[in-house]
Amino acid sequence: MGSFNFKSAGKTQEQRLVETLEVAKTPIGIKTPLQLNYGEGTELLVTYDKLSDVVHDNLRNLLLTNWGEHIGIYDFGANLRSLMSDLATSDDFDGKAIESISSAVGRWMSYVSLENYVSSSDRTDNKNTAKINIKITYSVPALEVTGRLLEINLYAM
Repeated sequence: MGSFNFKSAGKTQEQRLVETLEVAKTPIGIKTPLQLNYGEGTELLVTYDKLSDVVHDNLRNLLLTNWGEHIGIYDFGANLRSLMSDLATSDDFDGKAIESISSAVGRWMSYVSLENYVSSSDRTDNKNTAKINIKITYSVPALEVTGRLLEINLYAM
């Protein structure tokens, strides 16, 4: 019998590296709002190939959805727009928003761990219209995602 060194058989390391780079990533989610894909790839719409990006998009959609807007699931969403209508008379907008966000995330996306909440109000364009900017820092322990920032804007009349 003889001896054989596997390093001299098959493909070289450079050939394996080139083949690895040429493999296209499988899309696992569609970016919202929908956008046509004019770039590379064969997909019609812009897609995500990382699970952390899909979770980020889903969390943004959850926070921007109000009750009654999701077909078939009436109480889906954080229902923040109802708080915006009471902005002028409410003393504790942030407390109610935190409670609403925590409740929605706990019910629909319990794998997300909320960390920080920061809000700011901007009335520079018009004294009667308010723009509320909410920044939320969150983690997804199962995906080893920590300290990711989500920023949403809400408008009130």
